[in-house]
Amino acid sequence: MRLASVYCLAAALLWYAIARLCPAQQNNAAEVTAPLGRKVADFVLPDHRGRQHAVCNHTEPVVVLAFLGTECPLARLYAVRLGELAREFEGRGVAVLGIDSNRQDSLSDLAAFVQAHELPFPMLKDAGNKLADAVGAQRTPEVFVLDQDRVVRYWGRIDDQYGVGYARPKPERHDLREAVSELLQGKAVSQPHQPSQGCRIGRQRASQSAAAVTYSNQIARILQRRCVECHRAGEIAPFALTEYEEVAGWAETIAEVVREGRMPPWHANPAYGRFANERALTNAEREAIEAWVAAGAPQGDPAELPPPLEFVQGWQLDRSPDLVFEMPREYEVPAAGAVEYQYFRVPSELTRDVWVRAAEVRPGNRAVVHHVLVFAIAPGMRPRAVREGIEGFLAAYVPGRRPRPYPAGMAKRLPAGSELVFQVHYTPNGTPQRDRCRVGLLLADEASITHEVRTTSVVQRFFQIPAGAENHEVRATRWRPLPESLLLSFMPHMHLRGKSFRYVARWPDGTSEILLDVPRYDFNWQTTYYLAEARPIPAGTLMHAVAHYDNSPANLNNPDPQAVVRWGDQTWEEMMLGYFDIAVPRRASPDEDDEAGPAARLEQTLEQLDADGNGRLQRSEVPARLHRLFDRLDANADGVLDEQELAAALPLLIRRSAE
Repeated sequence: MRLASVYCLAAALLWYAIARLCPAQQNNAAEVTAPLGRKVADFVLPDHRGRQHAVCNHTEPVVVLAFLGTECPLARLYAVRLGELAREFEGRGVAVLGIDSNRQDSLSDLAAFVQAHELPFPMLKDAGNKLADAVGAQRTPEVFVLDQDRVVRYWGRIDDQYGVGYARPKPERHDLREAVSELLQGKAVSQPHQPSQGCRIGRQRASQSAAAVTYSNQIARILQRRCVECHRAGEIAPFALTEYEEVAGWAETIAEVVREGRMPPWHANPAYGRFANERALTNAEREAIEAWVAAGAPQGDPAELPPPLEFVQGWQLDRSPDLVFEMPREYEVPAAGAVEYQYFRVPSELTRDVWVRAAEVRPGNRAVVHHVLVFAIAPGMRPRAVREGIEGFLAAYVPGRRPRPYPAGMAKRLPAGSELVFQVHYTPNGTPQRDRCRVGLLLADEASITHEVRTTSVVQRFFQIPAGAENHEVRATRWRPLPESLLLSFMPHMHLRGKSFRYVARWPDGTSEILLDVPRYDFNWQTTYYLAEARPIPAGTLMHAVAHYDNSPANLNNPDPQAVVRWGDQTWEEMMLGYFDIAVPRRASPDEDDEAGPAARLEQTLEQLDADGNGRLQRSEVPARLHRLFDRLDANADGVLDEQELAAALPLLIRRSAE
């Protein structure tokens, strides 16, 4: 045993010396794209406690090198899966070694990561990314499976459940488990490589000291303008971008997400409309980031740094809220898996109407809260319509959203006796968590209100998306014309199959205009698009919307490409719901232009007739006096009005109900 330890140490020293003396080979190793079949030299690396680990001390016939990062969201999720696999293969001839090659991750970060995820295998610090360069590791998470001779036989992802921008309900292929099992059985690995997704490893690289673009003179300012709002301690982003060492470690990932348009998150087509909260980078900002990363992410002169930004702690409203409502209890979020939308009802106990000029929803735990919608059920309102998000929208929390007071003289009315409903979408992050959300309201003096803000919507509930459809179109029109008002904002809402969304105004003179176009809808970012200036809307305007859905296997977010998809409030179902805010002059009577128009009354009638609540009307559910009309609408004469038949008949029914 002593001889083996001496051999391990000597081999490790030799490997380290080669890496130091041959920098050109080290850089080339970082560009390796096919490490399969290459023998991995023995190495010695410390764990977070300082204990040295040598690969040659492991006698197991299979060794898994798992490259992880403490802040990468995918690495956090897959740490749980790796722990499960390590326990599954314990005592069966498999050793798992976690490797952290990120320059920005300290030993204390590793210790916290191991403790939080209860890892049963050691996490080793690869200072200077020497092992990552030697094997060709590029991302976290990324695994390399070595056989008895320490030759790479599998390289890539752990499984196909999680990726950049998507999360399947469960894996369809367990790549790492399959590779390990085949090697233990003496077989060749059937699929030796599957590309890994995740964060780029934060490498130590030589930087150009004379570079024109440095962190201090340009990059820090770009990050302050576009990123630090979320990428700072205590906010929704998984890591901070406020210090040079941290930013330098994420440099290649930053360049990649900017190049691919994933960050900063902004999905509006610039050809239509101007928006106050636009996040998109300018061409000059993108070019500066590319140049900085290409130059090795130089720090530059710290004297050129801008002063740090100061942020309000706690509530982001301009003062403490007048009213605060909180979920009745904490919710326990599991470490992994899909979580259905959760609903929490809170009585307001208001004895009079109040006017809300600003609202802020604050999650108790931003790490696992994807988004929150808060609705108000006024007396007499339909709870089902609130649950489905059609009526009663009050406020929302989504990543990157900041509370924006309504313009002077404008506020939203919260009626006496209302009940609040928190609809919360949780996304597990690899460790069990707890959350309890709150909403804070700033109130306005009713005497100062000249316009009532109303969140209305253009919605289509009667649709079905065929199995496998790549670009299924759904159209909707708010059949009740809009009153004279001011248009303030848009918030399109679809689920995991949502592909694009467009709002179109049909003006009273018969012309049409695109107001907002979102060609690449992303469910992960429930963005509200605030107009730079309120847009006057003449009375009689119709709001129209066109949405497209991808229900094909090519949509990696798709829960089930073989399913026919209909309306439903859970993420594996779909919605076609285009919220928008208008401000209506207070002179209008409450019932003159509200949602109690023919379309809403008809929808309520259809819901009352639909006894089993499946969105399909059977002839037996319809009164006998309406059978003749039913038979006219039943295109295939099957005795059932499905979503398509109801959608096609909706204009006729609305006109009939208005006559």
